Amino acid sequence: MPSSKPGGAGDTASGRLRVIMLPGARKLTLTAHVTCSVGWLGAVSAFLVLSVAGLTSESPQTVRSAYVAMNLVGQFMIVPLSLAALLTGLIQALGTQWGLFQHYWVLTKFALTIIATTLLLLHQFTAVATAAGLVSSTSPGALPSTGRLGIQLIVDAGAAVLVLLVTTILSVYKPWGRTPFGRGRLEQAAMAEPLQPGTRGALPAGLRIFLAVIGVVVMSILIVHLAGGGLGRH
Repeated sequence: MPSSKPGGAGDTASGRLRVIMLPGARKLTLTAHVTCSVGWLGAVSAFLVLSVAGLTSESPQTVRSAYVAMNLVGQFMIVPLSLAALLTGLIQALGTQWGLFQHYWVLTKFALTIIATTLLLLHQFTAVATAAGLVSSTSPGALPSTGRLGIQLIVDAGAAVLVLLVTTILSVYKPWGRTPFGRGRLEQAAMAEPLQPGTRGALPAGLRIFLAVIGVVVMSILIVHLAGGGLGRH
């Protein structure tokens, strides 16, 4: 992660907080995390393109190839990259001054990565595998059909791209400041005056709105899986 901007008392105190990893190790894990995250986003974007092609093409060969390719991309690219991004991000957070629970943006990004990884794993080993099996069992001359499952794959892939773009934005803008735990750690390091009453525990308004939107998106995806052509039919 990038280092704190110099110049303020809070930044000086933050610099005195214990940092586990040496600079070389930090750069290595940051490089690995960025590489895995960008690769994950690219793989999901390719999956989205293939899912659209599989649903809209009138060519049996194109449809069959698209869904088989989606299964391969998901199994050998999306799943490993998502797990690698989660692991390297966790190491990067715990091994630097950012911490895992000290900044709202880090904690939110970690939670989104956990949710995205979990949903994508379920998605890969249920919906994607089922779609690939359906098209593979269709006779060569017939146009394969996945029914509502094809629409679900597009929705899920689009939602995954959106979540990964949001995590990228969080990494760049780093909004919402420190959590109460992070402010307490900073106080201890800087020997600062206690925070004013009422400043601990209250989530920033922007974060509350953001979490509400993410909650609606996640619930919508779960409802689609459970009520339509989702997990209950795989």
